Amino acid sequence: MTEFAEEQKINRKILYWGIAGSGKTTIIDTLYKLTKEQEKIKEHSITIEPIGDLNKIASASGATLYFDRGVFQSKKQKQLYYHIFTVAGQNRFFPLREKIFKGTDGVILVIDSQTNFFEDNIESLKELKSITKGKLIKEIPLIIMLNKQDLKEVIGEEDFIQVLKNEKLWYDTDNNLHVWNPIIYKTCALYDQQKDIYRSFFECARRTGIYKIYGNGKAPIDKDFSKLSINDDI
Repeated sequence: MTEFAEEQKINRKILYWGIAGSGKTTIIDTLYKLTKEQEKIKEHSITIEPIGDLNKIASASGATLYFDRGVFQSKKQKQLYYHIFTVAGQNRFFPLREKIFKGTDGVILVIDSQTNFFEDNIESLKELKSITKGKLIKEIPLIIMLNKQDLKEVIGEEDFIQVLKNEKLWYDTDNNLHVWNPIIYKTCALYDQQKDIYRSFFECARRTGIYKIYGNGKAPIDKDFSKLSINDDI
């Protein structure tokens, strides 16, 4: 999303991407509840709050049709807004996913961790990679959520790192971009477990800020900003 000053507003767009049924809608539902109730999560204080309600277009079964959308405002910088979108994961919605992607500042890839969906997840990643035209990590921060880790027979972190390496989305330590390799969170989207739902959003938001402020829209590689605290930004 192009950053502009309209009444001094700063707008950033974060997109949750993944196959149908991976848990994207449940994730933003949980994120909405957490930020609305303003609970503290371990070492993290909630730094955003929702503006209005979530907008959803769903089928009778509850599956996302078109997209979900929510707007969240920074509590520390009132002019900073995060526009959070999900995409419909069904194959027939590819043209819509491509359209919704436009203007995205950061991507959170939601993986259905069940092993029987392994290949589907890879195809989803390849589609994302194609749409971003080489900008992932270099210009668009990428965070990975291995969702549904509460289930049996799930994908492990090392398994997915190998997938990222195969797709050239994981850099060795001799490459300056390695500090911006995707952080992989093992998540459960259910509100009663809410494992790393806020943390994964926080890290994506943090990186979008670093890219904008220190890299002029790209991953800064002249200095290691990977551990830089940007709490004042989000």
